[in-house]
Amino acid sequence: MGGTRAFSAIAILSLLGALSVPPRRAVAEDARPAQAAIPRPPQVNPSAEERPAPPTHALLSEEVRPIDLATALRLAGVQNPELNVARQVVLEAVAARQLAAAHFLPSLNTGAGYDAHAGTLQQSNGNILSVNRSSVYVGAGSYAVAAGTVAIPGVVLQGNTAELLYGYLVSRQVVRQQEFAAEATRNDVLLRVALAYCELIRAEGRRLVWEETINDAKEVARITGQYARTGQGRQADADRARTELYRRQADLRKAEGEVLIASAQLCKLLNLDPSIRLHPTDAYAVPMPIVPEPIPLAELIAVALLRRPEMGERRTVVREALLALDGARALPFSPSVLVGFSSGGFGGGSNLVRPVFGGFGGRSDFDAIAYWTLRNLGVGNVALIRGATAATRVAQFQELAMLDQVRDEVAEAYASTHARFAEIGEVEEAVRSGMEGYRLDLERSRQGVPGEGLNPRPIEVLNSLNLLYRSRIEYLDAIVDYNQAHFRLYVALGQPPAAALARAAPMPDQKPPSAKPDNPSSHPPAPPTTAAPLPFGPSRDRR
Repeated sequence: MGGTRAFSAIAILSLLGALSVPPRRAVAEDARPAQAAIPRPPQVNPSAEERPAPPTHALLSEEVRPIDLATALRLAGVQNPELNVARQVVLEAVAARQLAAAHFLPSLNTGAGYDAHAGTLQQSNGNILSVNRSSVYVGAGSYAVAAGTVAIPGVVLQGNTAELLYGYLVSRQVVRQQEFAAEATRNDVLLRVALAYCELIRAEGRRLVWEETINDAKEVARITGQYARTGQGRQADADRARTELYRRQADLRKAEGEVLIASAQLCKLLNLDPSIRLHPTDAYAVPMPIVPEPIPLAELIAVALLRRPEMGERRTVVREALLALDGARALPFSPSVLVGFSSGGFGGGSNLVRPVFGGFGGRSDFDAIAYWTLRNLGVGNVALIRGATAATRVAQFQELAMLDQVRDEVAEAYASTHARFAEIGEVEEAVRSGMEGYRLDLERSRQGVPGEGLNPRPIEVLNSLNLLYRSRIEYLDAIVDYNQAHFRLYVALGQPPAAALARAAPMPDQKPPSAKPDNPSSHPPAPPTTAAPLPFGPSRDRR
């Protein structure tokens, strides 16, 4: 399908990127309530003229809310719960990163402590004393007892250097991971919104097709009934035409139910009341190529591997695991430090030294401690290293699995766009030939054919009508499936900017470019070609 419309591709790219460009027209704008048919039990040998018309009722209400694709994408970006949860997870990761960075700053403690002892104490030389003593400390820090330093320093920095450093580096990767995950969630949600909007277009288009088919089926039933009454046709043909009319009424009821279901599914994604019936503002179903052609599949896969947020998430997980492994290896060689400073007022006394409670004055304490730890005789450190190594390999294998998944999604969507594009052209010709065949058979039945006696066989019109409506439905499905395939391909590429996809396509009579670099803008783009869409409105379906 070489040379699909590049200007349409750029427009849709900016639509999903900025959520501001209105979409192409896809379904009839009117929201007229359809009339349903409830078949009655057959009467005993009534004529076709005497049979009552099928009663009708309105399944779809007249009250609708018009919506286009751009509005749906904007609402999804604001009101979808999954997107809001993903954004909050990013904020949570940012807060954890800030906390990890704050571990490099000391903590401040201030308070007061009172200690009182009554009874015996032992001196360092073994002498036993009976002492009643007490002391008070007030200032930066707390818990100063006897001759020891302040147990809770006023300014303290404590922790293992490897754990602090690598913990902060890991927290940075966690933030990047959650950002990529939020972007992937956004792409997935917007894709589901676009697909749901296409399904709403499909449902509305089918409803219009069935409404037009019912009008044609009523005309066929009228003609076959007239031939049966005049003896020019069989009563069985008239009954068959009447049966087909009832079946088309049932198909219309089913299509109306599909409209309500598609509207409810879109409301769910947009966090709207499902009792609201959404109606697309688009008037026609037309192919909407997003990714310009021609771009080889290998280049699209390369773009996807660079742009897909899932690949970025997997890469950050690998880096996170590698940093955790480096931290586990450095842990036995990194010291645990404690730096503390305290300053305050201290005083006290005992029954051995007068006064019993006095001697208050200022004091300050500074402590700097560093020590190395071999956890569990080194067995704990080995276990940590082995666990981090296994986690790193798991992350690497998950990255490979995601790479295969991305390549598969791009290749599948790429093949689907080409297959659906070819299908559009074939089914379009089927619709055209079906419309012409139905028109000729209908005129033949209305006017009769000289030389064929009293049997012009109007039932052939019914066969032509059945072929026509099936071709219409297949044509609508081919267009909607083509658009959905392009949406899937665009999201499979990671929603790259237009510059990543814009290419200069040489004309068929143009020589291959030489090895010397030139200006890409000098190559004219390939002429846009696509199947001419047939509208599904009642006034345009018939010739």
